[in-house]
Amino acid sequence: MIALRDVRHGDREMIRNWRNSPDVAKHMYSDHHITPEEHGRWFVRIMNDATCRYWVIICDGVDVGLADIYDLDERNRRGYWAFYVANPSVRGKGVGSFVEYSVMRYAFDELGLNKLYCEVLAFNAQVVNMHKSFGFQQEGILREHIFKGGQPFDIVVLAILHKEWEVRRPQIEERLRTRGLL
Repeated sequence: MIALRDVRHGDREMIRNWRNSPDVAKHMYSDHHITPEEHGRWFVRIMNDATCRYWVIICDGVDVGLADIYDLDERNRRGYWAFYVANPSVRGKGVGSFVEYSVMRYAFDELGLNKLYCEVLAFNAQVVNMHKSFGFQQEGILREHIFKGGQPFDIVVLAILHKEWEVRRPQIEERLRTRGLL
């Protein structure tokens, strides 16, 4: 069973460990070791920032990753989202698909957003393709936008509109039901 739960204060060190793991860090914008002090400042901010929501991803009773919506813009009814699965043992179990659907449903049905968008390092083709399979459209490439390990990398910008979600939602739900994820 896969679920999302709100981040709690007790999750602080677990999330820092995830963020510092090579498997997660290779797909993040930063590539330095995150200190307890730096992480503490970030954690306090996300716990008190009304423009973001953070959830721990749970698979079969185990905390396995993090999902979030951030930079929520109420006036323009849009927001970014991101996620990562930190536990490689649950890959292939539909965790990413469940999380993508859950965040989209929350963004459009609960928050009333018109647009949900994300940025993905271009070399992460698997995640780019997953977003596209959920109806996200590629809106652009930010060329050599992020430096990791001293090398520049492109960023793929993807987004889905509320009206596109409404069209795709029945197909997505059927696909997830077939896989036993709903």
